Amino acid sequence: MFNNSSKILFMTMMIIGTLITVTANSWLGAWMGLEINLLSFIPLMSDSNNLKSTEASLKYFLTQALASTVLLFSVILLMLKNNMNYEINNSFISMITLSTLLLKSGTAPFHFWFPNLMDGLTWMNALLLMTWQKIAPLMLISYLSMKNILLISVILSVMVGAIGGLNQTSLRKLMAYSSINHLGWMLSALMLNESTWLIYFLFYSFLSFTLIFMFNMFKLFHLNQLFISFTQSKIFKFILFMNFLSLGGLPPFLGFLPKWIVIQQLTFCNQYFQLLILLLSTLITLFFYLRMCYSAFMLNYYENNWNMNLQINNFLMNIYMIFSFISIFGLLFIPMFFMML
Repeated sequence: MFNNSSKILFMTMMIIGTLITVTANSWLGAWMGLEINLLSFIPLMSDSNNLKSTEASLKYFLTQALASTVLLFSVILLMLKNNMNYEINNSFISMITLSTLLLKSGTAPFHFWFPNLMDGLTWMNALLLMTWQKIAPLMLISYLSMKNILLISVILSVMVGAIGGLNQTSLRKLMAYSSINHLGWMLSALMLNESTWLIYFLFYSFLSFTLIFMFNMFKLFHLNQLFISFTQSKIFKFILFMNFLSLGGLPPFLGFLPKWIVIQQLTFCNQYFQLLILLLSTLITLFFYLRMCYSAFMLNYYENNWNMNLQINNFLMNIYMIFSFISIFGLLFIPMFFMML
């Protein structure tokens, strides 16, 4: 990814932009951080080898610029209310601010740009968009107390993420809808407390990284590539699809742990309706992950007669195997770790 010094520069600026937003003590400072973050991520997206990347970077710029403009407008309204004593309803300003932040993070019902954009990105840029670019908007959302609107957004996000992924053949779009679904869970965690959200976000980032590391290494972009790859080594196939199930949150795997924490917190707060919607949506996502696994492991699936000699970097493969081991067996080792303490 870092093929030249400009990539490193923009990457550093992107990290600085997010940190400015997270540490800002005013809405204007947070807006500035978001702008720096946006303007440094766009050059990272553009790739001369990928024809769709220019279109993707333009789409990203337009949606984020619209959100930034409306966010700045809401900041000005807040300033007018506080300093000039204008008669403006506080909840109205909060609603505008919240809707811009939901648009920036790609949460439903403002998600329409996200799957199309993901389809035009390289895997590493897609990973950044799914993980790092979510931190700043979600931190700002945690400052707003608009529980009712957030609840609507949570329900829409988990349902859109579950139903949208059902008929996808592109892996990048599948990961995008999975990300929207996980955003619903993250917002639920955010409504409870910040530490729950942070735990969920870190686990989600790790699981996404583990999958995308593999996709990037073998240049996999569509479902049929998954099925015809690894005909020589079935264990790679097993590990890859187990990572998928871990991301979906199937109980024996590590991906179930953050969901377990959120479920426990929601039951403590008597949020049973919200919990029911979240669990139903997760069942739908698990259905299409399991359907993919069944297709891959069925004996009647066609395999190529010729062998493809994949040039595998052993060092990267070992790293992937370590991450996969943690992703698959992590849930079993965490209780042992606490027992040792």
